Amino acid sequence: MLKIEVLIEDKDRLGEGPLWDVEEQRLYWIDSYGPAVHSCDAQGRDVKHWSVPEPIGSMALRKEGGAVVSLRSGFHFLDFASGEVTRINETQPGELRPRLNDGKVDRQGRFVAGSMDYEERDGVGKLFRLDPDLSLHTLDTDIICSNGPCWSPDGKTFYFADTSRNVIYAYDYDTDTGDVRSRRIFTTFDKLRGYPDGATVDAEGYVWSVEVYSGRLIRFDPEGVVDRIVGLPVQSTTSMIFGGPDLDIVYVTSMARPMGNEYHREREAGCLFAIHGLGVRGLPEPRFAG
Repeated sequence: MLKIEVLIEDKDRLGEGPLWDVEEQRLYWIDSYGPAVHSCDAQGRDVKHWSVPEPIGSMALRKEGGAVVSLRSGFHFLDFASGEVTRINETQPGELRPRLNDGKVDRQGRFVAGSMDYEERDGVGKLFRLDPDLSLHTLDTDIICSNGPCWSPDGKTFYFADTSRNVIYAYDYDTDTGDVRSRRIFTTFDKLRGYPDGATVDAEGYVWSVEVYSGRLIRFDPEGVVDRIVGLPVQSTTSMIFGGPDLDIVYVTSMARPMGNEYHREREAGCLFAIHGLGVRGLPEPRFAG
């Protein structure tokens, strides 16, 4: 039976980037405008927080411990023990409008994250890959609002949304080099109510996207056709990940920042939700190898 519960009642201004770590059996997520990193166990207990000095778009755990985070200006390391944040590199130095946003680690341990226009208007964003040797590579350009990076189970197809263009793209992904090619439209949200935001791929190879400003999870088959729609308690949902001991709980973030009068009425906007009983399992998220 489907069950949706509020796991964490503390409200994030812009909750994003949920990440379930199978080694620690813990959930991590961020508040982009906190700005902060949060963590808890599968039941929402043992909550921990780390402040970061700039708006944060995403994070990944490192194999060596700690995390790599995509802050406004570029990629940084976060030391959980000391709270220290150390810059790795700037992504778009001298440019005021882009900031790094959503990102995830591929199965070879590379961190892929895109940037977005603060004004969500022009294609000033780019798609970056941070390799384990800490070298930085640009994979694509002309992005307005980067979101939802994820891979097919075999790692050979990379999915990536430009929220402002209302589209999810698919690329061929070279698992040896981390390069992308043959970008095409996987699906559009033109006939749906909201826009594509955070995303993940389940163990069956179906793509799940959070429909922001609509409060729904949309499951697409590998051909980009809508397979299932799950309604949520608030319209301000942002991202999702499968987690829990059996990878069958969906954790969903949301935002409390004002989005117009209708969003002020959402009492649970900004909370972290847990969805049980979907009958679907996710895939383990890799750690950054650098």
